[in-house]
Amino acid sequence: MASTRILIVEDEKGIRFAVRSFLEAKGYEVEEADDCRSAEQLFLQSPPDAVISDYVLADGNALELLPRLKAIDSAVPIIILTGHASIDLAVRAIKEGAEHFLTKPVELPSLAVVIERVVENTRNIQKQLARKTLQRREDVDPFLGPSARIRELADEARKVLLSESTVLIRGETGTGKGVLARWLHNNGPRAEEPFVDINCAGLSRELLAAELFGHEKGAFTSAVASKPGLLEIAHRGTVFLDEIGDMDVQVQPNLLKVLEEKRFRRLGSVRDRNVDIRLIAATHQDLGALVRDKRFRSDLFYRISTIPLVVPPLRERIEDIPLLAGHLLNRLAGDLGRPHMELSPECERAMQAYTWPGNIRELRNVLEHAVLLSDQRVIDVRHLRFHTSSEGDDWLGDSRFTLDELERHYIDRVLKEEQGKVEQAARRLGIPRSSLYQRIKKYGITLSRI
Repeated sequence: MASTRILIVEDEKGIRFAVRSFLEAKGYEVEEADDCRSAEQLFLQSPPDAVISDYVLADGNALELLPRLKAIDSAVPIIILTGHASIDLAVRAIKEGAEHFLTKPVELPSLAVVIERVVENTRNIQKQLARKTLQRREDVDPFLGPSARIRELADEARKVLLSESTVLIRGETGTGKGVLARWLHNNGPRAEEPFVDINCAGLSRELLAAELFGHEKGAFTSAVASKPGLLEIAHRGTVFLDEIGDMDVQVQPNLLKVLEEKRFRRLGSVRDRNVDIRLIAATHQDLGALVRDKRFRSDLFYRISTIPLVVPPLRERIEDIPLLAGHLLNRLAGDLGRPHMELSPECERAMQAYTWPGNIRELRNVLEHAVLLSDQRVIDVRHLRFHTSSEGDDWLGDSRFTLDELERHYIDRVLKEEQGKVEQAARRLGIPRSSLYQRIKKYGITLSRI
């Protein structure tokens, strides 16, 4: 790890030497400047982690130097030292962007504490900004698309944003339940607090309980130290339990107690701990059926299903596919260092004809593969590779077919799914009914056989 770099701006050589020797003994990397001009040059070459500047310098003062350095890199903290302190001067320095204003003579150990604090604060701020930037880049709008199903979901989700009640998100695998859970947290009253998620699928009873509630030292053989659980970590924030239908039935009563009484116990502890969380749960299973089969507690089911939200599968929102695919495509291209990319109209139609058993997760995988295959800015049908299990779907990823053949297959499938009802099929295809009749005639599609 690179050492912390400090720039000392001081016109008295003896003071520079003393401060430099002390800081280097502490492990800092130190650079020196004796006036504003040389300080600005060194700063411009490579901004340090912090600046310590005397107020009076040979060619100016620290208040004149401050804005010049801040214009180069506003994140670098600057500490000003002066032998002629006044409240007015201190206020002016802070307004100009100084992190601290200290009076000479300053004790070097105290100065080291200040440096350590301001550098650590700056790094924490940078980490938070980086996390927020990454989160904005990685976040996907869960409501992309014009379909009635997704607009209805968006309306329902916005109505419950300010609620503290538990939300149960249902939907098939890959539909974006986790994305919706994150959106609910980021746009709700707990947005500045932790968001903790855990997937209940595949976790044993012991491991799930230890992850949720934590444990005390000696609670079990490998518990060599006490460990807080995710509930404690999420205090005042949101806990997202994905695939809650897979939660062991012996853990469920403990979770119910948390929801009803806002308290729990670590494994191996006799002391209750209070916790304030909002729970968002998700599942692709029929929890009602699990309740009937005695695999899920009815009291917990009723407790978590206060606010039910259903994320539709991609095949039920095909109008959204072009917009959703275009959004994902350009994020993938950016991640892979590619320029802006587009989907050809034929590609969009082929994607809308596919049933997407893996939903948005599968869509992302297909697009990522297409970006890697293509050396052009436009993704075409030949770049698509669908993971179809049905022999009848092989045409979707086969570039040997002509555009007319792809269109015929697509129209035939939509008509079958709409049970031969031309008006509904035309609405779904986004074309006038008369145009659909023309294509039915052109391709020799027999409605009576559908």
